[in-house]
Amino acid sequence: MKQTYLLILLGIAPFLFSCVNAKKAAYFNNLNESVIQGTANDLEPVVQKNDLLSITVTSLNPEASQMFNTPNTTGLANSEASGYLVNTEGYIQFPMLGNIKAAGLTKKQLKDNITKGLVDGKLLVDPIVNVRYLNFKVTVLGEVNHPSVLNIPNEKVNLLEALGLAGDLTIYGRRDNVLVIRDENGAKTFKRINLNTDELFRSDYYYLKSNDIVYVEPNKQKVSSVSNSSRWIPVMLSAISAAIVVIDRLVK
Repeated sequence: MKQTYLLILLGIAPFLFSCVNAKKAAYFNNLNESVIQGTANDLEPVVQKNDLLSITVTSLNPEASQMFNTPNTTGLANSEASGYLVNTEGYIQFPMLGNIKAAGLTKKQLKDNITKGLVDGKLLVDPIVNVRYLNFKVTVLGEVNHPSVLNIPNEKVNLLEALGLAGDLTIYGRRDNVLVIRDENGAKTFKRINLNTDELFRSDYYYLKSNDIVYVEPNKQKVSSVSNSSRWIPVMLSAISAAIVVIDRLVK
């Protein structure tokens, strides 16, 4: 009999130390089979100061085009070994065209400006300009399994993919209050996303932009376990020990 009571106490002990709301731990509780028309408004990010860009130029005359690709490999002023660095004033220094405004423009706008400069200056005929980010990255912090800075080579990542690359949320991560911090055009914006619902799929923050920061807050269980575990675990263990002693005396 004593052994039976002891096994019961040991069996229920783990449940005394943890209480996780399974509904809050799940994603998209209100999502049924449906088609959600997402938004791609302003999806293409704008170039920021300190961005590193790869700019390549091709034309029907490869020899004439080569001079415009040299900084991508040799590292001239205001460029690095693999691309053009947007300086603190928002400009890049491009061969023959000089300083070109880059910050605040999309890749397409910058490409069009460079193309126009080459054509108007009669430097190339029908040039093809390609602009890519070399430092497209997002940062994921907080209650995820692998907090990290993620480099995104294809320049496109959504919030769920970023969380997946960071190892997903821990059981203690608040899925109803994921914070996205975005720095754009000199202003910081803060957006909180509830992953327990389907609001993410309608949000302009479904797709992340370069330099976005994602922060996952700890839930109350994590905060309580960190602040009170050292105080409550000994108390609970003492209570279980006392109960075992009482049961031992009653069954004798």
